Amino acid sequence: MYWVILVLWALGFLVLWKIPLLCNVRPPEISGSVVSVIIPARNEERTLTRLLGSLASQTVTPGEIMVVDDHSSDGTASIAIANGATVFPSASLPEGWLGKPWACWQAAEASRGDIFLFLDADTFLEPDGIAGILNAHHRHRGLLSVQPYHAMEKPYERLAAFFNIITMAGTGAFSLLTSKIQPHGAFGPCLVCYRQDYFAVGGHGRARAHVLESMGLADAFREAGIPVSCYGGKGAVSFRMYPDGFRSMVDGFSRGFAEGSKAISLPMLVLLVAWVTGGMSVTRHLIQSTFSPADVSLFVWAGLYAGFSAQVHWMLRRIGNFGFLPCILYPAPLLFFVIVFFRSLLLRMSIGKISWKGRWIK
Repeated sequence: MYWVILVLWALGFLVLWKIPLLCNVRPPEISGSVVSVIIPARNEERTLTRLLGSLASQTVTPGEIMVVDDHSSDGTASIAIANGATVFPSASLPEGWLGKPWACWQAAEASRGDIFLFLDADTFLEPDGIAGILNAHHRHRGLLSVQPYHAMEKPYERLAAFFNIITMAGTGAFSLLTSKIQPHGAFGPCLVCYRQDYFAVGGHGRARAHVLESMGLADAFREAGIPVSCYGGKGAVSFRMYPDGFRSMVDGFSRGFAEGSKAISLPMLVLLVAWVTGGMSVTRHLIQSTFSPADVSLFVWAGLYAGFSAQVHWMLRRIGNFGFLPCILYPAPLLFFVIVFFRSLLLRMSIGKISWKGRWIK
Protein backbone atom coordinates (compact mmCIF):
# COMPACT_ATOMS: atom_id res chain seq x y z
CA MET A 1 0.00 0.00 0.00
CA TYR A 2 2.85 2.38 0.82
CA TRP A 3 4.34 1.98 -2.64
CA VAL A 4 0.99 2.71 -4.29
CA ILE A 5 0.68 5.98 -2.37
CA LEU A 6 4.28 6.85 -3.24
CA VAL A 7 3.49 6.39 -6.94
CA LEU A 8 0.38 8.57 -6.61
CA TRP A 9 2.50 11.23 -4.89
CA ALA A 10 5.00 11.14 -7.76
CA LEU A 11 2.18 11.88 -10.21
CA GLY A 12 2.06 15.41 -8.79
CA PHE A 13 5.39 16.13 -10.46
CA LEU A 14 3.99 14.91 -13.79
CA VAL A 15 0.93 17.19 -13.77
CA LEU A 16 2.63 20.41 -12.63
CA TRP A 17 6.33 20.50 -13.29
CA LYS A 18 7.79 23.62 -14.89
CA ILE A 19 5.82 26.89 -15.04
CA PRO A 20 7.50 29.30 -17.48
CA LEU A 21 7.52 32.89 -16.30
CA LEU A 22 7.50 36.13 -18.24
CA CYS A 23 10.88 37.83 -18.52
CA ASN A 24 11.19 41.59 -18.14
CA VAL A 25 13.15 42.09 -21.34
CA ARG A 26 11.74 44.86 -23.51
CA PRO A 27 10.16 43.26 -26.60
CA PRO A 28 11.44 43.96 -30.10
CA GLU A 29 9.77 47.08 -31.41
CA ILE A 30 6.92 46.34 -33.77
CA SER A 31 6.78 49.24 -36.15
CA GLY A 32 3.43 51.02 -36.18
CA SER A 33 1.75 48.61 -33.75
CA VAL A 34 -0.72 49.86 -31.16
CA VAL A 35 -1.52 47.84 -28.03
CA SER A 36 -5.14 48.07 -26.94
CA VAL A 37 -5.74 47.08 -23.34
CA ILE A 38 -9.34 45.88 -22.94
CA ILE A 39 -10.80 45.54 -19.43
CA PRO A 40 -14.34 44.14 -19.03
CA ALA A 41 -15.75 45.50 -15.77
CA ARG A 42 -19.01 45.03 -13.89
CA ASN A 43 -19.12 46.55 -10.41
CA GLU A 44 -15.35 46.64 -10.09
CA GLU A 45 -14.80 49.93 -8.23
CA ARG A 46 -12.83 48.12 -5.50
CA THR A 47 -10.29 46.60 -7.89
CA LEU A 48 -10.05 48.92 -10.88
CA THR A 49 -7.93 51.67 -9.30
CA ARG A 50 -5.08 49.25 -8.60
CA LEU A 51 -5.04 47.89 -12.15
CA LEU A 52 -5.21 51.29 -13.84
CA GLY A 53 -2.50 52.63 -11.55
CA SER A 54 -0.22 49.75 -12.55
CA LEU A 55 -0.93 50.38 -16.24
CA ALA A 56 0.09 54.02 -15.84
CA SER A 57 3.56 53.00 -14.63
CA GLN A 58 4.42 50.54 -17.41
CA THR A 59 7.77 50.67 -19.20
CA VAL A 60 5.82 49.91 -22.40
CA THR A 61 2.95 52.36 -22.79
CA PRO A 62 -0.33 50.97 -24.21
CA GLY A 63 -1.83 52.82 -27.16
CA GLU A 64 -5.24 52.85 -25.47
CA ILE A 65 -6.89 51.55 -22.32
CA MET A 66 -10.56 50.67 -22.71
CA VAL A 67 -12.75 49.87 -19.71
CA VAL A 68 -16.02 48.27 -20.80
CA ASP A 69 -18.62 49.27 -18.23
CA ASP A 70 -21.00 46.31 -18.19
CA HIS A 71 -24.02 48.09 -16.65
CA SER A 72 -22.29 48.64 -13.30
CA SER A 73 -24.32 49.92 -10.37
CA ASP A 74 -21.30 51.31 -8.55
CA GLY A 75 -18.57 53.85 -9.39
CA THR A 76 -16.74 51.72 -11.94
CA ALA A 77 -17.12 54.24 -14.79
CA SER A 78 -16.13 57.30 -12.78
CA ILE A 79 -13.03 55.57 -11.40
CA ALA A 80 -11.99 54.54 -14.91
CA ILE A 81 -12.36 58.11 -16.19
CA ALA A 82 -10.48 59.54 -13.19
CA ASN A 83 -7.57 57.22 -13.98
CA GLY A 84 -7.35 58.23 -17.63
CA ALA A 85 -9.03 55.22 -19.24
CA THR A 86 -11.59 55.37 -22.03
CA VAL A 87 -14.96 54.13 -20.81
CA PHE A 88 -16.96 52.10 -23.29
CA PRO A 89 -20.56 51.55 -22.12
CA SER A 90 -21.69 48.02 -22.98
CA ALA A 91 -24.86 47.63 -25.01
CA SER A 92 -27.68 45.43 -23.77
CA LEU A 93 -26.79 41.77 -23.55
CA PRO A 94 -27.96 39.95 -26.70
CA GLU A 95 -29.65 36.55 -26.57
CA GLY A 96 -27.11 33.76 -26.30
CA TRP A 97 -24.26 35.92 -24.98
CA LEU A 98 -22.75 36.08 -21.51
CA GLY A 99 -21.53 39.37 -20.08
CA LYS A 100 -17.75 39.08 -20.27
CA PRO A 101 -17.41 37.77 -23.85
CA TRP A 102 -19.96 40.37 -25.01
CA ALA A 103 -18.00 43.18 -23.33
CA CYS A 104 -14.69 42.03 -24.84
CA TRP A 105 -16.17 41.62 -28.32
CA GLN A 106 -17.64 45.14 -28.39
CA ALA A 107 -14.39 46.74 -27.24
CA ALA A 108 -12.34 44.77 -29.75
CA GLU A 109 -14.54 45.99 -32.60
CA ALA A 110 -14.30 49.60 -31.41
CA SER A 111 -10.56 49.55 -30.66
CA ARG A 112 -7.77 50.80 -32.90
CA GLY A 113 -5.02 48.45 -31.75
CA ASP A 114 -3.06 45.89 -33.74
CA ILE A 115 -2.47 43.87 -30.56
CA PHE A 116 -5.21 43.11 -28.02
CA LEU A 117 -4.38 42.67 -24.34
CA PHE A 118 -7.44 41.49 -22.39
CA LEU A 119 -7.15 41.95 -18.61
CA ASP A 120 -9.60 41.18 -15.82
CA ALA A 121 -10.32 44.12 -13.54
CA ASP A 122 -8.88 42.30 -10.51
CA THR A 123 -5.41 41.96 -12.08
CA PHE A 124 -2.48 44.32 -11.64
CA LEU A 125 0.95 44.42 -13.27
CA GLU A 126 4.55 45.06 -12.28
CA PRO A 127 6.18 47.96 -14.22
CA ASP A 128 7.68 45.50 -16.74
CA GLY A 129 4.49 43.44 -16.97
CA ILE A 130 3.37 44.48 -20.44
CA ALA A 131 6.97 44.26 -21.68
CA GLY A 132 7.18 40.66 -20.51
CA ILE A 133 3.80 39.77 -22.00
CA LEU A 134 4.63 41.27 -25.40
CA ASN A 135 8.08 39.71 -25.40
CA ALA A 136 6.60 36.23 -24.87
CA HIS A 137 3.89 36.87 -27.44
CA HIS A 138 6.47 38.02 -30.00
CA ARG A 139 8.22 34.65 -29.62
CA HIS A 140 5.15 32.40 -29.58
CA ARG A 141 2.61 34.39 -31.64
CA GLY A 142 -0.98 33.17 -31.66
CA LEU A 143 -2.91 33.38 -28.37
CA LEU A 144 -0.82 33.88 -25.24
CA SER A 145 -2.47 33.44 -21.85
CA VAL A 146 -1.07 34.17 -18.41
CA GLN A 147 -2.39 32.88 -15.10
CA PRO A 148 -1.68 35.72 -12.66
CA TYR A 149 0.15 35.17 -9.40
CA HIS A 150 -2.48 34.90 -6.66
CA ALA A 151 -1.92 37.74 -4.16
CA MET A 152 -4.06 37.01 -1.10
CA GLU A 153 -4.73 39.16 1.95
CA LYS A 154 -7.24 37.26 4.12
CA PRO A 155 -7.09 33.72 5.57
CA TYR A 156 -10.21 32.42 3.80
CA GLU A 157 -8.62 33.10 0.40
CA ARG A 158 -6.04 30.39 1.06
CA LEU A 159 -8.78 27.77 0.83
CA ALA A 160 -8.44 28.27 -2.93
CA ALA A 161 -5.16 26.34 -2.94
CA PHE A 162 -6.33 23.28 -4.86
CA PHE A 163 -8.41 25.33 -7.27
CA ASN A 164 -5.21 27.14 -8.23
CA ILE A 165 -3.21 23.93 -8.58
CA ILE A 166 -5.83 22.18 -10.70
CA THR A 167 -6.45 25.28 -12.84
CA MET A 168 -2.77 25.34 -13.74
CA ALA A 169 -2.30 21.59 -14.08
CA GLY A 170 -5.58 21.03 -15.93
CA THR A 171 -4.37 22.79 -19.06
CA GLY A 172 -1.56 20.27 -19.44
CA ALA A 173 0.72 23.16 -20.38
CA PHE A 174 3.07 22.69 -17.42
CA SER A 175 3.33 18.92 -17.31
CA LEU A 176 6.35 16.70 -17.79
CA LEU A 177 4.13 15.04 -20.40
CA THR A 178 3.39 18.21 -22.36
CA SER A 179 4.99 16.68 -25.46
CA LYS A 180 2.62 13.71 -25.13
CA ILE A 181 -0.55 15.52 -24.04
CA GLN A 182 -1.77 18.44 -26.12
CA PRO A 183 -2.37 21.44 -23.80
CA HIS A 184 -6.02 22.38 -23.37
CA GLY A 185 -7.58 25.72 -22.56
CA ALA A 186 -6.20 29.12 -21.66
CA PHE A 187 -6.34 31.50 -18.71
CA GLY A 188 -9.00 34.22 -18.88
CA PRO A 189 -7.54 36.95 -16.62
CA CYS A 190 -4.75 37.85 -19.06
CA LEU A 191 -4.85 37.13 -22.81
CA VAL A 192 -2.95 38.69 -25.72
CA CYS A 193 -3.23 38.18 -29.47
CA TYR A 194 -2.97 40.00 -32.78
CA ARG A 195 -6.07 41.79 -33.99
CA GLN A 196 -6.05 39.97 -37.33
CA ASP A 197 -5.88 36.55 -35.64
CA TYR A 198 -8.64 37.48 -33.22
CA PHE A 199 -11.16 38.37 -35.90
CA ALA A 200 -10.02 35.58 -38.21
CA VAL A 201 -11.07 32.95 -35.64
CA GLY A 202 -14.27 34.77 -34.64
CA GLY A 203 -12.94 36.28 -31.41
CA HIS A 204 -15.17 36.20 -28.37
CA GLY A 205 -18.09 35.50 -30.67
CA ARG A 206 -16.84 31.90 -30.62
CA ALA A 207 -17.02 31.96 -26.83
CA ARG A 208 -20.26 33.92 -26.44
CA ALA A 209 -21.99 31.29 -24.27
CA HIS A 210 -18.91 30.11 -22.34
CA VAL A 211 -18.75 30.81 -18.61
CA LEU A 212 -14.98 30.44 -18.99
CA GLU A 213 -14.68 32.40 -22.20
CA SER A 214 -10.93 31.75 -22.47
CA MET A 215 -11.67 28.06 -23.09
CA GLY A 216 -13.85 28.79 -26.10
CA LEU A 217 -11.37 31.34 -27.43
CA ALA A 218 -8.49 28.87 -27.09
CA ASP A 219 -10.51 26.22 -28.93
CA ALA A 220 -11.15 28.67 -31.78
CA PHE A 221 -7.43 29.45 -32.13
CA ARG A 222 -6.41 25.80 -32.09
CA GLU A 223 -9.07 24.83 -34.63
CA ALA A 224 -7.65 27.51 -36.94
CA GLY A 225 -4.16 26.06 -36.55
CA ILE A 226 -2.93 29.09 -34.56
CA PRO A 227 -0.80 28.24 -31.49
CA VAL A 228 -1.92 28.73 -27.90
CA SER A 229 0.69 29.13 -25.15
CA CYS A 230 0.44 29.48 -21.38
CA TYR A 231 2.63 31.19 -18.77
CA GLY A 232 2.67 31.81 -15.04
CA GLY A 233 2.43 35.41 -13.90
CA LYS A 234 4.77 35.47 -10.88
CA GLY A 235 6.82 38.66 -10.92
CA ALA A 236 4.83 40.22 -13.75
CA VAL A 237 1.02 39.87 -13.46
CA SER A 238 -0.93 39.28 -10.24
CA PHE A 239 -4.52 39.26 -9.09
CA ARG A 240 -6.57 39.00 -5.93
CA MET A 241 -9.46 36.65 -6.51
CA TYR A 242 -12.76 37.18 -4.72
CA PRO A 243 -11.89 39.97 -2.25
CA ASP A 244 -15.61 40.41 -1.48
CA GLY A 245 -15.73 37.53 0.97
CA PHE A 246 -16.04 33.78 1.40
CA ARG A 247 -19.48 33.51 -0.25
CA SER A 248 -18.22 35.31 -3.34
CA MET A 249 -15.36 32.83 -3.62
CA VAL A 250 -17.67 29.83 -3.31
CA ASP A 251 -20.05 31.20 -5.96
CA GLY A 252 -17.17 32.11 -8.27
CA PHE A 253 -15.61 28.67 -8.21
CA SER A 254 -19.01 26.96 -8.48
CA ARG A 255 -19.75 29.04 -11.57
CA GLY A 256 -16.78 27.74 -13.55
CA PHE A 257 -16.57 24.16 -12.33
CA ALA A 258 -18.61 22.42 -15.04
CA GLU A 259 -16.93 24.08 -18.00
CA GLY A 260 -13.49 23.90 -16.42
CA SER A 261 -13.77 20.15 -15.94
CA LYS A 262 -14.80 19.65 -19.57
CA ALA A 263 -11.66 21.46 -20.71
CA ILE A 264 -9.32 18.96 -19.02
CA SER A 265 -8.09 16.18 -21.30
CA LEU A 266 -8.90 12.62 -20.24
CA PRO A 267 -5.25 11.62 -19.56
CA MET A 268 -4.69 14.70 -17.42
CA LEU A 269 -7.99 14.17 -15.61
CA VAL A 270 -6.97 10.61 -14.72
CA LEU A 271 -3.60 11.80 -13.41
CA LEU A 272 -5.16 14.59 -11.32
CA VAL A 273 -7.82 12.31 -9.82
CA ALA A 274 -5.15 9.74 -8.94
CA TRP A 275 -2.94 12.38 -7.30
CA VAL A 276 -5.81 13.89 -5.28
CA THR A 277 -6.89 10.39 -4.23
CA GLY A 278 -3.38 9.73 -2.95
CA GLY A 279 -3.43 12.88 -0.84
CA MET A 280 -6.80 11.98 0.66
CA SER A 281 -5.76 8.37 1.34
CA VAL A 282 -2.63 9.43 3.21
CA THR A 283 -4.73 11.61 5.50
CA ARG A 284 -7.17 8.80 6.23
CA HIS A 285 -4.42 6.26 6.98
CA LEU A 286 -2.54 8.73 9.18
CA ILE A 287 -5.65 9.38 11.27
CA GLN A 288 -6.32 5.64 11.59
CA SER A 289 -2.74 4.86 12.59
CA THR A 290 -2.79 7.46 15.41
CA PHE A 291 -5.10 5.11 17.32
CA SER A 292 -2.33 2.50 17.26
CA PRO A 293 0.68 4.54 18.38
CA ALA A 294 2.82 1.44 18.88
CA ASP A 295 2.35 0.54 15.22
CA VAL A 296 5.36 1.44 13.06
CA SER A 297 2.96 2.41 10.26
CA LEU A 298 2.29 5.69 12.09
CA PHE A 299 5.78 6.89 11.21
CA VAL A 300 5.45 5.74 7.59
CA TRP A 301 2.14 7.51 7.09
CA ALA A 302 3.46 10.62 8.82
CA GLY A 303 6.39 10.61 6.40
CA LEU A 304 4.11 10.24 3.38
CA TYR A 305 1.88 13.03 4.70
CA ALA A 306 4.95 15.24 5.05
CA GLY A 307 5.86 14.36 1.46
CA PHE A 308 2.47 15.50 0.16
CA SER A 309 2.67 18.69 2.28
CA ALA A 310 6.10 19.52 0.88
CA GLN A 311 4.93 18.84 -2.67
CA VAL A 312 1.86 21.08 -2.28
CA HIS A 313 4.13 23.85 -0.94
CA TRP A 314 6.48 23.41 -3.92
CA MET A 315 3.50 23.84 -6.25
CA LEU A 316 1.83 26.74 -4.46
CA ARG A 317 4.91 28.91 -3.96
CA ARG A 318 5.04 29.40 -7.74
CA ILE A 319 1.33 30.18 -7.97
CA GLY A 320 0.56 32.53 -5.07
CA ASN A 321 1.52 33.79 -1.62
CA PHE A 322 -0.16 30.88 0.17
CA GLY A 323 2.50 30.44 2.85
CA PHE A 324 3.06 27.23 4.79
CA LEU A 325 -0.27 26.74 6.58
CA PRO A 326 -2.37 25.56 3.57
CA CYS A 327 0.44 23.10 2.80
CA ILE A 328 0.85 21.70 6.31
CA LEU A 329 -2.94 21.44 6.64
CA TYR A 330 -3.56 20.61 2.97
CA PRO A 331 -6.59 18.32 3.71
CA ALA A 332 -8.58 21.48 4.65
CA PRO A 333 -8.34 23.23 1.23
CA LEU A 334 -8.67 19.82 -0.43
CA LEU A 335 -11.92 19.17 1.46
CA PHE A 336 -13.12 22.66 0.50
CA PHE A 337 -12.41 21.85 -3.15
CA VAL A 338 -14.48 18.64 -2.92
CA ILE A 339 -17.39 20.40 -1.17
CA VAL A 340 -17.57 23.17 -3.77
CA PHE A 341 -17.39 20.57 -6.52
CA PHE A 342 -20.46 18.77 -5.20
CA ARG A 343 -22.24 22.08 -4.62
CA SER A 344 -21.67 22.97 -8.25
CA LEU A 345 -22.92 19.54 -9.30
CA LEU A 346 -26.10 19.90 -7.24
CA LEU A 347 -26.79 23.38 -8.65
CA ARG A 348 -26.32 22.05 -12.16
CA MET A 349 -28.70 19.13 -11.55
CA SER A 350 -31.36 21.16 -9.72
CA ILE A 351 -31.80 24.75 -10.92
CA GLY A 352 -29.10 24.69 -13.62
CA LYS A 353 -27.87 28.23 -12.93
CA ILE A 354 -26.09 30.43 -10.41
CA SER A 355 -26.30 34.13 -9.51
CA TRP A 356 -23.16 36.12 -10.26
CA LYS A 357 -22.85 39.92 -9.96
CA GLY A 358 -26.58 40.43 -10.26
CA ARG A 359 -27.08 38.07 -13.23
CA TRP A 360 -28.23 34.49 -13.45
CA ILE A 361 -25.74 32.38 -15.37
CA LYS A 362 -26.54 28.93 -16.72
